[in-house]
Amino acid sequence: MPILQPSTLDAPAETVVSSGQASPASLTLAHVLTGIGTSQSPEARLDDIHVIRHAFKPSDPLALRGPQDLTEERVLAYTREQLISPRRFPAHPPRYWVILVADGQRRSRLWGTFENHGEVAEERTETRRFFDLRRTEFLSPLYDRLVVEWDNPRSWHRSASSATATRMPVLEIADRDKVPFPGFDGVLLPYHQLRDMVDDPRYADWRAALSEVQGIYLITDSTNGKQYVGKADGAERILGRWTVYARDGHGGNVALRELAHHSAAGDAVRTKTDHARHFVFSLLRVFGPSTPSSEVNASESHYKEALMTRSFGLNRN
Repeated sequence: MPILQPSTLDAPAETVVSSGQASPASLTLAHVLTGIGTSQSPEARLDDIHVIRHAFKPSDPLALRGPQDLTEERVLAYTREQLISPRRFPAHPPRYWVILVADGQRRSRLWGTFENHGEVAEERTETRRFFDLRRTEFLSPLYDRLVVEWDNPRSWHRSASSATATRMPVLEIADRDKVPFPGFDGVLLPYHQLRDMVDDPRYADWRAALSEVQGIYLITDSTNGKQYVGKADGAERILGRWTVYARDGHGGNVALRELAHHSAAGDAVRTKTDHARHFVFSLLRVFGPSTPSSEVNASESHYKEALMTRSFGLNRN
């Protein structure tokens, strides 16, 4: 089997036909895993790798319901829990778990990789096992870029050394393109993308634009349509304010903080939730950096009244 060196992976891959069989000249998932595996310490062989394909299940609250659930916390929680039967999942799964996400009927895109540190014995139940999985940089240059053809969606996991996995064609290795800023009127960011925007180099143009303006923004809870109107004024600017949301999920706002921390009836202890993954961020109006705060405040009040977010939404003042 030819070895694909990691330095060659930034080149676009040849598109292959969707036949489920790779020709000898086609780039396959096995080529990629073997090529990068040689750079690991210790070396990662195909027998050390398990490939898992997650598909969205919008009606299942315990599953990944959509792109908003592709956070590390949600994917980890969903992946680490497996049925106890070895016929459903390996009794002793290998070191690396490569996670793909369905991206069409047979297309599957690389989300990331976990390193398996073994089963957490004290969490085992009569039907379930739970594994100590930790995010790893293995394959990180290809996260969100590598797309393979998964031949049978009903089969959701397999050993990387299996015949079906070694023949799995690579359909695409996308370029690391910049994400163009769409203009202030075109900003619409689900929470998982907001978190990327404040850190990812591909969003440099977004950060440059949002760091220059004050403004009024809207947060919509996609589970029920409730809205929150907020402002960023003075030296904070939109980027500064949204960075706080990206870090904690609530920005210190009372109603959003309540959603981010849940307590059972009669229980004073509040536990953190990941409800922020349902939030969508947009801009209602932007102002130049020299606009007086009084003008920004008046605009914020107007939008709270117009959208009735005090009566029916998430504003408490």
